[in-house]
Amino acid sequence: MLVNKENITDLLPQRPPILMIDTLMHQDEQKTITNFDVLDSNIFVRDGEFQESGIIENIAQTAAARAGYYYKMHNETPPLGFIGAVSKVKIDRYPKVGETLTTTVEMKNEVFTVTLIKGTTYVGEEKIAECEMKIVIDDPRKAQVSA
Repeated sequence: MLVNKENITDLLPQRPPILMIDTLMHQDEQKTITNFDVLDSNIFVRDGEFQESGIIENIAQTAAARAGYYYKMHNETPPLGFIGAVSKVKIDRYPKVGETLTTTVEMKNEVFTVTLIKGTTYVGEEKIAECEMKIVIDDPRKAQVSA
């Protein structure tokens, strides 16, 4: 584990009740992995199931944790990021209260301040959801083009 539940907000601007990841488990050049326990008190739980909007937010926050971890390791303040687009959403089932999500974000492409990621969410070995996202990072250094 790279970052535990007590310190995860060091990487993210989100705070409860919208915080949708608990721990950062893995990070390398291409892949980030987080865990999240689905609790009955979660704002995205309906009738004992974690809804699609929560799954998508979990994937987005996994991408945000990736950026946050990178900037923290370079002793910099993580910039804000914004979802630019969500596509190719496939939800096989909604996770139930008490289940733990393991979410993987893989980098597909990055151009200036826009990053394309593929997010996949599992409960145990079972893939339950996937999507692609375009995320815009508010980092003026990446937006500059050298002449």
